[in-house]
Amino acid sequence: MKRLEDQLQVELFDRSQKSPQLNALGKALVPKAREVVFAYDNMLDDIVGTAQLHGELIIGAVPSVIRELIPRSIKKLIETYPELHIRVVPGLSEDLHEQLERGAIDAAVIAMPNHVGAHMDWRPFVEEELVLLTAPEVTESDPVTLMQTMPYISQSRRASISQLAEDWLIKNNISVRPSMEMESLETLSSMISHNLGVSISPNMCVPDPIFKTLRKIPLDMQSDDQSTGRILGILARKNSSKSTLIDKLLNTIEHIVLAEKTNA
Repeated sequence: MKRLEDQLQVELFDRSQKSPQLNALGKALVPKAREVVFAYDNMLDDIVGTAQLHGELIIGAVPSVIRELIPRSIKKLIETYPELHIRVVPGLSEDLHEQLERGAIDAAVIAMPNHVGAHMDWRPFVEEELVLLTAPEVTESDPVTLMQTMPYISQSRRASISQLAEDWLIKNNISVRPSMEMESLETLSSMISHNLGVSISPNMCVPDPIFKTLRKIPLDMQSDDQSTGRILGILARKNSSKSTLIDKLLNTIEHIVLAEKTNA
């Protein structure tokens, strides 16, 4: 970047702090740089009449979709487009949203954001209802009794799942006995499979092998509840040079989710 500054004969970074930050001029240059990258990535499109389905696609994904949904989707994409190179970046929804804003990733499979900027394209593909997870050997079927008598395992407070569960408990005036806090739905499922507690969770649209073995007890919803489950979708920049690839990824995910529902 210092070489670029020397070539342009301007300063793009504020180096007065320990970690250099883009100054006003640097921030103003970002959209112009994106336009150059977009034009470069798409310069063949006008000649051949179609987007080239090759190159690299960087996908951000929340942990709960990385064990099954994302691998199965990528496998189908690569079978169809063998020249495509894909990189997966795991993270929580909020972190991936921020990486997408910075241009570090091309698209993110995340829970629905609280706010979507005008420059972003949000396309949901499934809503997962909330259920109470228990170990297979648990015989009690009343979710309130289970939550009040068994240890409660929560997910990281930074995860969207944690906020959904907490909102449901507050709305229904239910107190629980917190015992553990997990960083991902994957580790939470593993703990529950060993009968270490129960937890409120979205009923995963494409579950991994451990999640499949768990009991999923439906939760009664208050009449005024509107969309109390987790909505998953793909978030991408509207001017993305990878829009054709992102469209193909979304179509693949939708087919897999539909097939899973049909076979359930």
